[in-house]
Amino acid sequence: MSELELADPPLSGVDQLRAWIASGRQPAIGDTLGIKLVEVEEGRVVFEGIPGLHVYNPIGTVHGGYAATLLDSACGCAVHSRLSAAQAYTTLELKVAYHKAMTAGTGPVRAEGRVVTIGRRTAFAEARLTDAQGRLYATATSTLLVMDR
Repeated sequence: MSELELADPPLSGVDQLRAWIASGRQPAIGDTLGIKLVEVEEGRVVFEGIPGLHVYNPIGTVHGGYAATLLDSACGCAVHSRLSAAQAYTTLELKVAYHKAMTAGTGPVRAEGRVVTIGRRTAFAEARLTDAQGRLYATATSTLLVMDR
């Protein structure tokens, strides 16, 4: 558990994510891939990153896993933002559609995730990955399991 999860009293999901942004820190995958959470509201989050050579695949473009990671993070954290301190989640399914290849010249990208519906045990979210000019690179839908901690 992180110190944000151990807060007294425990923080709601949206407050955990806001505290995460305020701390200026990222989880290890954010440091590794150069992505960060930049916006949070209940049911909506935005991650940003700059794809570069560090995420290239053997055919000379950004690996699809980079886009998938941004989209999975956006879907998951959008759901996280709607959870109580006593709840957690995990991704059950992620479906990604790639619309356009990214390269090191793409520049900054944003993955905006939104909750579609959320119930007691299951949540559905969607996300879009766009560049600074609004060009669409990938979309995703996600099914997530909501559980008690």
